[in-house]
Amino acid sequence: MTDDIAQDDAALVADAIRGRERAFSALMRRHKEALYKFVRVYVGDASEAFDLVQETFVAAWTNLKRYDPARPFPAWLRGIALNKCRDWARRRNVRRFFFAAANLETSGRNVAAPEPNADDFTEVKNLARLEAAISALPDALKAPLILTAIDGRSHKEAGSILGLSAKAVELRIYRARLALKATLSLGDDDPPPI
Repeated sequence: MTDDIAQDDAALVADAIRGRERAFSALMRRHKEALYKFVRVYVGDASEAFDLVQETFVAAWTNLKRYDPARPFPAWLRGIALNKCRDWARRRNVRRFFFAAANLETSGRNVAAPEPNADDFTEVKNLARLEAAISALPDALKAPLILTAIDGRSHKEAGSILGLSAKAVELRIYRARLALKATLSLGDDDPPPI
C-alpha cells in the first residue's frame, strides 16, 4: 500500500470500503478543515458546525459504497454536509416554533437577546453580522454563495454539488449578494460583502 498522503481520494475510498479504517481516517484529515469552514458559514454556529461535520463523516462512512469514484470526493462530501445542514435548519425552525408557542402560553415575558459589549471590536461585530445574514439567506441562495465565495469552488463545481447549471449558480449568487446588501443596509455604491 502506498502512503495515505500520496493516494488520491478515490484510492482511499476503495481502501476504506475494503475495511481499511486508516484510509477513511486519512480522508477525514484531508477534508475536515474545509468541510468545517463550509458548514460553519452555512449554520453560523461553531459548536453546531462541529457536530454537523461529525454527522457528515458518519453518514459518509455509512454510505461509502454509494460513492461514485468518477465524482470528486469533496463534492460528494459537500452534498452530504449540505443535507445535514438542511436537516439541522428544519429541526431548528421546529424548535423555534414550539419555543415561541410555549412562551406565549407562559408568563408573556419576552426575554431580549443580550446586547453586544461595547468592548467588542468593530471587525468582530461586522463578521458576526455577515455570518448571521448569510445564515438567514434562503437555502437556494445560501448554498451556492458559500460553495463559491467561501469554499472557493467554481460555478460549475457548485452546480455539480447542487444539481444546478453553472448559470443558475451564477444567478443565485447574484441574488444572494443583493439580499446581503439589503440585509446589511449597504448602499448601491458599496461593494457586495462577500
